[in-house]
Amino acid sequence: MAILTVMSYDCYMAAWYKVIISVSSLLLNHTFITEFLLLGVTDIQELNPILFVMVLAMYFINVFGNGAIMMIVILDSRLYSPMYFFLGNLACLDICFSTVTVPKMLENFFSTSKAISFLGCITQLHFFHFLGCTDALLLTVMAFDRFVAICRPLHYPSIMNRQVCIQVAATIWAIPFLHALVHSIMTSQLNFCGSNRIHHFFCDVKPLLELACGNTELNRWLLNTLAGTIGIGLFFLTFLSYFYIVTYLFLKTRSCSMLHKALSTCASHFMVVMIFYAPVLFIYINPDSGSSLEKDRIIAVMYTVVTPALNPLIYALRNKEVRCALNRKLRILL
Repeated sequence: MAILTVMSYDCYMAAWYKVIISVSSLLLNHTFITEFLLLGVTDIQELNPILFVMVLAMYFINVFGNGAIMMIVILDSRLYSPMYFFLGNLACLDICFSTVTVPKMLENFFSTSKAISFLGCITQLHFFHFLGCTDALLLTVMAFDRFVAICRPLHYPSIMNRQVCIQVAATIWAIPFLHALVHSIMTSQLNFCGSNRIHHFFCDVKPLLELACGNTELNRWLLNTLAGTIGIGLFFLTFLSYFYIVTYLFLKTRSCSMLHKALSTCASHFMVVMIFYAPVLFIYINPDSGSSLEKDRIIAVMYTVVTPALNPLIYALRNKEVRCALNRKLRILL
């Protein structure tokens, strides 16, 4: 019995020894990544100073322009309405959305390391998808707000009261956080070995999947399904709201001044929607391929840098109430 016990023990230790050897061999053959290298917008180093100045200028326009809109929406009592409440949320969102990617992008234009930690990369990915999805939801809610205001004016105060607006705002900030959490958790669970060079200027799901070892089909399916469904669904709802608005105005409105005012307000919203959705849908509905990453980098500049800077210009130039409120505040300050 003692001999059998010793033999069993020897067999047990031999089996564990083989497991340890196998795991050690696996670890030696794979270099697990603790940081990534962001290669930036372009591989042409001579363009970096020019791009730095352009991106920095757009970021300043974004911060100061959207900051001014937030200030007048908060301080001017004449703008205490659902439309401007959501506009203030959009201004805050645009600043946050660009701040997730642009500062690191500016740093890497002249940085030699271009490194970002694994945790920093996943954090950036999470907040990028969180704020991007929030942006899409907010634009849809703003379109619905205009639909109710124009097509159901008598019911507007009861439908879009202050309590409802606060609840809607809380919802459109909370749901995207959970949506982004799915992507960040699923991506963080992947094994990254070998190359740590991300062909992008920020951490996104598609470039990281190109570096992952093992099966990434579930991650790709989640990206295409969730991003595709949410993006197309929200775009359809937004487009439907504006379609009903335009149809209602042409069929019901007989006043040319009222028609012009309503169409002017809707045109500002719809312009922002098209500028936001055009590059986003191209990237996330486009089939995954390594050859598309170069185009993805260029298009991503549009919705992370250019679009947030254009939004305050569009609303300030096309919205009479915003222009008047801004002029009043400037006269007080000066």
